[in-house]
Amino acid sequence: MKQRSWLITGGSSGLGKSLALCAIKAGDTVYATFRSSEQAQYFEAQYPGRAIGLVVDLGMPEQVASLIQKLGKEGIVPDILVNNAGMGFVGAIEETTQEEALHLFQVNFFAMHALTRALLPGMRARKSGQIVQLSSHSGVHAFPGFGMYSASKFAMEGLSEALKAELAPHGIDVILVEPGPFRTQFASQLPEAEMRLPDYEETSGAFRDKLKSVSGKQEGDPEKAAKLIYQTLSTDKRPFRLILGPTALKTVTLKQEALEAALKASQAHASEVIY
Repeated sequence: MKQRSWLITGGSSGLGKSLALCAIKAGDTVYATFRSSEQAQYFEAQYPGRAIGLVVDLGMPEQVASLIQKLGKEGIVPDILVNNAGMGFVGAIEETTQEEALHLFQVNFFAMHALTRALLPGMRARKSGQIVQLSSHSGVHAFPGFGMYSASKFAMEGLSEALKAELAPHGIDVILVEPGPFRTQFASQLPEAEMRLPDYEETSGAFRDKLKSVSGKQEGDPEKAAKLIYQTLSTDKRPFRLILGPTALKTVTLKQEALEAALKASQAHASEVIY
């Protein structure tokens, strides 16, 4: 297999770090983003020549614009773009301020859109490329207390469905990865809504506390997930959705069952609203 180039956002920990190391060990070249220059320099020092660190805070639109300008100036068009970087957020919808929601969507959605859009002309000209979207099982089914995070991932999923169809004629593939809970720093560093209302203690409040208690005990192994993602991207027949872990399978099944029930219930009246 020929060597490939990757651009992975969020290379400092979790699935992003594991996937970057997996690709480098396979002989590929990896550009990875980090929030600090120290992290980027350490990454490059570990794997000279095949690891290139890029510094950006995806929560800052001006920094995303600077990164895009740098990529364009240096003519960097990776074979594989992995939109992995993201942030979680826990809190009831009413507890979440507009400012908190906007920052969450900037990191999880708008930065991803800007970076993907900037790289597409080069991929189209080359008539090849793979775009990997790190979503979540929470991007398929929303839980109380995780509604705003789910909304940002639902947005990614909707964009990805359309993007896959738009890019298919140009030889570019889009893959959605939907992991369940993995043993990363995600839960331990989870931002919370500053407001906490007593009326939501039984729903979103319970979810907040549960997430803290499971940190470090999650079922998923990031290294095993990275290997599976790498193997999937190396095959000719790739699924659009790659569901990772037993909990993710259960979550997606719950959504499927709910949709099937809604379809069945709608059969009797669906035609009553047409001309």
